Order: sequence, then structure tokens, then C-alpha cells
Amino acid sequence: MDATTLPKMRRACKLAANILDEVCSRVTPGITTEDINTWVHAMTLDAGAYPAPLNYPHELTDPTNPVIRPGGFPKSVCTSVNHVVCHGIPSSDHVLNDGDIINIDVTAILDGYYGDTSRTVYVGTPSDEARLVTETARECLQLGIDAVKPGGRLIEVGRAIFNHADARGLGVVRQYTGHGIGTIFHTDPQVCHYPSHESDCELVPGMTFTIEPMINAGHWKTFLDKNDGWTVYTIDKKISAQFEHTLVVTDSGSEILTLPG
Repeated sequence: MDATTLPKMRRACKLAANILDEVCSRVTPGITTEDINTWVHAMTLDAGAYPAPLNYPHELTDPTNPVIRPGGFPKSVCTSVNHVVCHGIPSSDHVLNDGDIINIDVTAILDGYYGDTSRTVYVGTPSDEARLVTETARECLQLGIDAVKPGGRLIEVGRAIFNHADARGLGVVRQYTGHGIGTIFHTDPQVCHYPSHESDCELVPGMTFTIEPMINAGHWKTFLDKNDGWTVYTIDKKISAQFEHTLVVTDSGSEILTLPG
């Protein structure tokens, strides 16, 4: 990103952050994950943007009359509840209950730029285990961001996240990672949340990518739902939490682009 393109990226990211913030404030026992999808879809369109998950991977279609392609993601947001790690599909049949945790993952495309952010929230009163996993995931994201330095190495982001979660006996998902982002949804670099030499690179000012650690109460391994082709579960059915920001490397560190305001 440069001085010309970064303002456009900021606007897309700010929009996604504001939508996420508003939707999270509405989470309460008794709503459905389809309610969340309805809110995200409407808010995104009202802002003149497009919900990136809808029909992903896709060529942009008319969002007011979406035609879901076979294999394309069928909704405008990912809603991952309890032991769903990521890519949960909203449903009118899925009612949120007291004690659940849910990750809401919002990505908006505005003027050709992607803003990507997610947050795990408590539904009612969480268990001690839910608090441990969720707050550790929140801390892991911040530690990963703190590790971003111009001239530094991407591997240090993964190292900071992994060491913190591992010290608490929690699993760090390896099959799904953060990613470069801009005018393309998913691109290089691959941002691993554990120390990976294969994806390591130097961090230079102007790089934009997401950090989005998925932290499990149990084993780090996951499995994909073969029926819908999207929903990812923990291998042992224990709960998982995730937080995500899009950021840009600066001359002095990093700037979080997906802060609401």
C-alpha cells in the first residue's frame, strides 16, 4: 500500500469494523445466526459495499439478488459457534443459547478494497473454559500485532502467539492462517500463528495482512464438514475462539486498520 491506495484500504477496514461492532452489540440468547447474517448483509449494502463471503470464491454478482453458485459460500458472514473453528454458515435453525461463544467474521469490499475482521463474543454468561479460551485468543492477537516491526520477521508473529497459548495448555490451529489482503481477499504472505519457517519473510512498510489466531481448548487439529464443504470443527469437539484484525506495517511498527470509530 502507498499514500494513494492506503486511504481506500482504511475506509474498507473501518466499514467492516463498524459493522462488526454493531452486530456484536446485538448478540444475546435467543437470536439466530441467520439474524446476524441479515444484519451484516443489510449494513454492508447500505454502505455501498459488498459482503465478501457471499458466493466466495466469486466474481461479484448483484448483491440485491444473489444467486449462490454450487460450492460458493452461501451467506454474507461467517458465524462460528462453540466448537466451530471458522467458516460457520448462518442458519435460521441455529439459535444462540446462554453460555455459547460465537465468532463473527465480517469482510466488506468497498471501492475494490477488502476489510477483514472478526471477534468472539459471549452469549449470556460464559463458562470458565470459555473465558480462558476467548481471552487467550484476544491476548494472542495483540501479542501478534506487537511483534510486527519493520525489518522484522513474520515468524515472530507466530512465535508470540504460539508461546502464549501453549503456556496455557491451549491448541493453536495450524490448518488456517492469516493472509495478505488488499484488492485481493487472500494473498501472500501466509500469516501462520505458530513459528513457521516456510512462510517467513521480512516485514516492510506498506505490507497489509491479517492476523487471526484460532485458539482451541483442546487439540490444535481440525476437520472439515464434508457435507457443506465449509464448516471447520475442532477434532475433539472442544470450543475454539478467534480474533482478527487487518493491519499495515508502518515505519515504526504497525497500524490496526480494523478499529471501529
